[in-house]
Amino acid sequence: MSKKSTLISILLVALTLFLGWRFVRPMNIFEVSPAFERPVATDQLPALFKTLRAEECASCHGDFYAEWRTTIHSQAWTDPYFQVDWRYDDEQQICKNCHTPLDRQQEYRVLGFNDRQKWDPVLAPNPDFDVKLQQEGVTCAACHLRDGFILGTYGVENAPHPVRKLDNPNRICLGCHVVSGDRWDTFFRFPPCGTVAEIQTSQGVKSVKQMDILTTETVDALGCVGCHMPLTQRPIVPGGEPRSVRRHLWRGGHDPQMVRSGLAFNFEEVLTDDDSRRFELTLTNVGAAHYLPTGTPDRHLTVKLQLKNRDDKVLKQESHSLKRTVMWRPFIVDLWDTRLAHNETRRYSLEFSLGEQDGPLTVEAEVRYHLMDEKRRQRIGYQNKDPIAFDVFRKRLVVTQAKT
Repeated sequence: MSKKSTLISILLVALTLFLGWRFVRPMNIFEVSPAFERPVATDQLPALFKTLRAEECASCHGDFYAEWRTTIHSQAWTDPYFQVDWRYDDEQQICKNCHTPLDRQQEYRVLGFNDRQKWDPVLAPNPDFDVKLQQEGVTCAACHLRDGFILGTYGVENAPHPVRKLDNPNRICLGCHVVSGDRWDTFFRFPPCGTVAEIQTSQGVKSVKQMDILTTETVDALGCVGCHMPLTQRPIVPGGEPRSVRRHLWRGGHDPQMVRSGLAFNFEEVLTDDDSRRFELTLTNVGAAHYLPTGTPDRHLTVKLQLKNRDDKVLKQESHSLKRTVMWRPFIVDLWDTRLAHNETRRYSLEFSLGEQDGPLTVEAEVRYHLMDEKRRQRIGYQNKDPIAFDVFRKRLVVTQAKT
């Protein structure tokens, strides 16, 4: 065998081994940044607090507490889908840093790391662990406690606990919603929730690096709280002066009304030049500065246009998906993305000949939002009690015998 043939054989064997390893290697889909590697420290507390449980905050901030209790944030740890998904992915410690962000919400302290990528932490029992606090998920102190101080929209020195003024409330969101990095073999090179880099890429900026997001005026323009924490007028504490404050709602993909508010729909018959009939559904992303849908790639929209007879039998159908399709192994690659960018309009149509059909006919348009992919639900063994999909638009039009 010639030297050239030997070299080619060695390279082919090495390539085969490398690709084989890529198929079986642990799937770490984001880079653990210094800001994300540990939970929020609570060793320094304002004197007023003892447990950091939300009930302590509720004694003065009841309206905020009542709203928080209705949110997915409050269920970040107890959510049954998260628990199943987390166990399926080997109960990675790093996941706790967003789903239970305070150090005393976690059974173990992170002392260091066994690996350079920081996916294998050195753990020790946490004497301050509070199981009740853990159940609260993203609780009040997760956003409002830093370095022993309470953070708020208004700085107040003479409050029962002094309040430091937030320089920008959007920056708090980045603590969990910017899981990114520059490594070539990670998936989330921009945030999984989509409300940072997607806002820019959706508007034509092709490349956004993590440090650009965190260190420039980009943070000021994100608009996270503008949509997900709408303004209202009310006292911060009972008997106080009404002020402009943010509602603690964080509505998103789990809320049908919030999803509907992001879309504009138009469904009508469109004139044609021949004997065919054409019905057209138009979708426009009018409410989300990021792509819609956003979040994990499992989340997607489906569109159906169906021609039905008097017995509701489907005679003809057009189906479409608005989703992000990813190849995970051997390399993580975005194959295609059919989601709606900010202000983008998409049209879907169903065309047929009236002469081919008998009896009264209708055309129905259906748009549904899916929180997860059915194949993944089956793969991880999640037995959902609540629906994992819901209608965001449904309308039926009668097919008249004459063109309008």
